Amino acid sequence: MKLKLNLTLRHHLVATSMLLSLTAAHAQVTVKNAWVRATVPQQKATGAFMQLTAARDTQLVAVSSPLTPETEIHEMVMKGDVMQMRQVPAVPLPAGKTVDFQQGGYHVMLMNLKQAVQEGSTVPMTLWFQDKNGKRTSVEITAPVRALNNAGHGGHAH
Repeated sequence: MKLKLNLTLRHHLVATSMLLSLTAAHAQVTVKNAWVRATVPQQKATGAFMQLTAARDTQLVAVSSPLTPETEIHEMVMKGDVMQMRQVPAVPLPAGKTVDFQQGGYHVMLMNLKQAVQEGSTVPMTLWFQDKNGKRTSVEITAPVRALNNAGHGGHAH
């Protein structure tokens, strides 16, 4: 009986430790002001925007959503006199600095949408981060959908 109690206590301590580790990992990156742009019927892509602040140097390396089979991290850059959108493999998140994902800059593209994204609904997303040692953590968010003409934090709409 004593052995069984010790194993149960040990399992409880391990589970509690894992839960605290997960909580700490989630606290490493703060997500604020997340939102997704509404679409019109037959539109197959839209953008997601937010502000990310990491407690330690890390990078955003992937985003997933049950809303779509394909997501990409993009940035807008000037090439000559033309603003172009391009996919990036990761976005650095320096410790303590807020990185804006906004129109005209970094943003997440939700592509090959299965259905229209309507204002007033929400979009669940999982953000994947990787630290300098290659350790990955994730944060789950639910972003509200805003009107198609929403200017958000300013910048270029696409």
